[in-house]
Amino acid sequence: MGYVSDHAGVIDPAWKERIRSVCQDLERKTGVELVVVTVPSAKPYATAKDYAVALYERWGIGTAQKEHGVLVLAVIDPSTGSGRATVTLGKSMLPVITPSLVEEVGGKYLEPAFRQGQFEEGLYRAVVALASASQNVQGGEPSRHKLKGFGIFLTATMSLGALWFLWLISRPDLRHPYGRLRRGEYWGSGQGGFGGNFGGFGGGMSGEGLK
Repeated sequence: MGYVSDHAGVIDPAWKERIRSVCQDLERKTGVELVVVTVPSAKPYATAKDYAVALYERWGIGTAQKEHGVLVLAVIDPSTGSGRATVTLGKSMLPVITPSLVEEVGGKYLEPAFRQGQFEEGLYRAVVALASASQNVQGGEPSRHKLKGFGIFLTATMSLGALWFLWLISRPDLRHPYGRLRRGEYWGSGQGGFGGNFGGFGGGMSGEGLK
């Protein structure tokens, strides 16, 4: 298992390396394991959320003891340009990656970029935002073993709807900036707002979230 698994074939090597570099530095400095996966379909699972939870458990992201894991799963059909993105968290990440932050990541970074077919850039920007917040996790330490186990999961599924967005996209820096940013200083601004397909957060113990 690497930091980036692009089974949908939507991330070119340069963007993949940028994402991988952010994830690698984050784990080395904090012990938080952030993984990005793209797939063309959620099958055989009923929802992207179910797929993400299954991957999180199978791969032992963040280690079973610490639960310092973040999984970003994007289900993208390259032929149609449609997709959904799901963020699944280990229990230790819940205090720092909050529902409002996940909504912000979806509304500012994933939704507008996905609408323009810029999947790799949207995922990179989302990873930088999540990595920036993850630096505040308590009790992290660099993980050396991938252990399997069950945890408490919080999953937020972002469905790409029929809303129109006008978004000023700034060119990403060649260096990942999460260590020096405050939220909103890097990404530029969206116009038109995020109408949302979030609703709210569910579950926790059961792993249930938005569908």
